[in-house]
Amino acid sequence: MKDITENFGTLYHPISALVFYQTKGMNSDNYVEYFDMDKNGNPINAHPLTLKEANQLAKALKIANEQKEPCLKSEGIMGDTILHLDPIKNKVIWFTKAMQRELCFTENLGISNGIANMPPMLWIANKTSLIVFALGTNRRPTENTKLYNAPFFNVYENGNVCMGTVNVQIKNIVLVEEFTSTWEDYFFKSYFSHLMPDYNPIKGNCVTLWESLINTNKAFPKEVLKMSAKTLKNLL
Repeated sequence: MKDITENFGTLYHPISALVFYQTKGMNSDNYVEYFDMDKNGNPINAHPLTLKEANQLAKALKIANEQKEPCLKSEGIMGDTILHLDPIKNKVIWFTKAMQRELCFTENLGISNGIANMPPMLWIANKTSLIVFALGTNRRPTENTKLYNAPFFNVYENGNVCMGTVNVQIKNIVLVEEFTSTWEDYFFKSYFSHLMPDYNPIKGNCVTLWESLINTNKAFPKEVLKMSAKTLKNLL
């Protein structure tokens, strides 16, 4: 006879079970019952789900989810621009100094596409969302550094970026360096299209600002920046 035990998978034994009950009607109510399992896999010792058991279930689900989601890590010594890294939440905070980037605008804005100078910026991202602010200087921010509203279209007052139709595919990136550069590319290579309702991110006209900067090599005028109520400490 041939020994085929090496082909067997991991055998899991049932140890407990949950049964969810719900009443009928407009105002339905829910009830969860917890069962232990005997050696034959039969449910025994029925009782209402306790807070301790619920917490154990939540912890198990969290660990299982974290094992599926690859954690961020650095290729080597992290660069000076990285301010905060949470590998469990896959969250990174970093900053960029003043730089030139190519911007694209939708036709309705009437702004030509081209290269312009950006202000220093603060970036906060996880694998599904992006937040941006402007900075007053190129110096490395501290917890108490004042932040300014990002002077761009498609950005809410709280810094959240509306990515519109951009297909964000960043789930499987694990290197911090690739993570930050990919988010920067998503932001600058998407089409800027509109201001958020009842919100102007700068002191003045946002269309006029970018018309004056595109393909001119002019430094970004920091005097148009609006102070944000947030500091870096609020975002950690």
